[in-house]
Amino acid sequence: MAFWGIFGSKKKEVQQTAGDQPAVEEDIEKVAAERLDQGLQKTRRSIFEKITHAIAGKSVVDDDVLDSIEEALITSDVGVETTQNIIERLEERVARDKYLNTDELNRILSEEIEALLGVEEDKVIEPFDFSKKPYVIMVVGVNGVGKTTTIGKLAAQLKDAGKKVVLGAADTFRAAAVDQLVIWAERAGVDIVKQEMGSDPASVAYDTVSSAVAKDADVVIIDTAGRLHNKVGLMNELTKIRNVMRKVVPDAPHEVLLVIDGSTGQNGFLQAKEFVRATDVTALAVTKLDGSAKGGVVIGISDQFKIPVKFIGVGEGINDLRLFNCHDFVKSLFK
Repeated sequence: MAFWGIFGSKKKEVQQTAGDQPAVEEDIEKVAAERLDQGLQKTRRSIFEKITHAIAGKSVVDDDVLDSIEEALITSDVGVETTQNIIERLEERVARDKYLNTDELNRILSEEIEALLGVEEDKVIEPFDFSKKPYVIMVVGVNGVGKTTTIGKLAAQLKDAGKKVVLGAADTFRAAAVDQLVIWAERAGVDIVKQEMGSDPASVAYDTVSSAVAKDADVVIIDTAGRLHNKVGLMNELTKIRNVMRKVVPDAPHEVLLVIDGSTGQNGFLQAKEFVRATDVTALAVTKLDGSAKGGVVIGISDQFKIPVKFIGVGEGINDLRLFNCHDFVKSLFK
């Protein structure tokens, strides 16, 4: 049975019920939308309730309403600069029209956020370019953001989609990180390359990519150390890892995926800022959105860094790591 996460098809067959009843098909997109709605419930409640309160008893959107909307967005960790951009857009619309109820205001607000982020509703999102083989992903981020778990979930979904995956345990400074990655590799049924604790992370990365080439693997995912993001040594280490992988696959890594804990709000934004300065981050994964009212950080990060948020985590399950679709995300926030 195919996963309905990142790489699943739009339909899947459900196992036959007792009595040899015909198998039925479940609408994967519907289920995915429900899980996204559940995961963003706290953030949606935070924004929606504050906006509802802001316009209670109002017949027009005035400065007080705009101030309340601004506060709602900032406290949901959309970020000051992005919030100001959104408010400016709203002010332009208010000058043209007058909004009389919550539903109308929510619709306009969601439209302006989508416009700000350049949403293309019908655009097909492809997670990776599998024409490159092996496709090498280097995963970075500070400790505790869900980096290793994200790698495990991603590996499981790739494997279920028929891809041959090799993991590299290049976070050689924490035994727990290696042990956790081994557990995920076993759970997902994928190969893993590891060395002794304290080994050179670049050596692990080199061996992993070499092993993947020898095994004709489709995807390589390299876990890296998650020490403090402002340590120069760590950034030099990431550069070294990149350079040694290129000795085997000249254009590696094809993706540098930065994992951020969405529940930390603006702290996650600051982490992203430091990593973007130090290394060539190509995509973002924002985790733990289901446990926080700070999901607005996804909007701010998308707007400010102009680096795509590729994955979001909205739950504990393997399939709760989802391919990010900005239209669906904004729609869920304002439904």
